[in-house]
Amino acid sequence: MAEKMTNRKLAALETRKKLLETAKGIIREKGLVNTSVEEITRACGVSNGTFYTYFKRKEDVVFALSCDMFREIYEKAQRYDGPFMERLAFYMVTFSGHIERDGLKLCQEWVRNTVDPDLVENPYDKEKLRMDIDSMKGMIQKGVERGELKEETPIGALADALTDVIYGEMLCWDMSGGAYSFEERTKTFCAMFLPAIMKPYLNG
Repeated sequence: MAEKMTNRKLAALETRKKLLETAKGIIREKGLVNTSVEEITRACGVSNGTFYTYFKRKEDVVFALSCDMFREIYEKAQRYDGPFMERLAFYMVTFSGHIERDGLKLCQEWVRNTVDPDLVENPYDKEKLRMDIDSMKGMIQKGVERGELKEETPIGALADALTDVIYGEMLCWDMSGGAYSFEERTKTFCAMFLPAIMKPYLNG
C-alpha cells in the first residue's frame, strides 16, 4: 500500500509539473488574459477537473511558476564557488535572467496580478516581495558569516535597496515592452554600481 501511495504521489507531481510547463508555454506566447483553462488542459491532454485539482484558478499557475525556481536560484547562488561580490552578482543576474527567459508576457501577468496586495488571493505571492528581500538578506548575511563583509554591515538596508533595484528594473523592462535585455541591464548595474555600494562593507 505504501508503495502505491508513493507512486500516486509521484504521478501527481508529474501531472502538476506537466500542467505548469504547458501553461507556461501558452502564456508566454499569448498572455494570461488570452489563455483559457480549457486550452491548457487540452494541450496537456488532461481534463479541466484535473487542472482544478492542483489550482483554484488560472492565475495560480503564474504564481506557482515563480515559487520553486526562485528558491532554486537562491540556493544555487549560496553554493556559488567564488568571492562575495561574484556570488551577489551571480544571484542578481540569474534572478533577472530567469525572468527574462520566461518571457515578457509572463512577467507582466505576474506584476499585474500582484501589484495590489489586497487583491492577491494566493498567500505565496502576498509574501513574494518579503521573500525576495529575505533572500537578499541571506546572501549578505552569508558574506558576514564568512568574514567577507564587516560585522557592522547594514544587512537589512542593503537588502531593501538591492531588491528595490531588481524590482525597479523589472517594472521598467515590463513598461518598455521588452525593448532591451533585463538581464544585461542587471549585469551593467552589477559591474558599474554594485562595487561602489558594497565597498564600505568589504573586508580586505
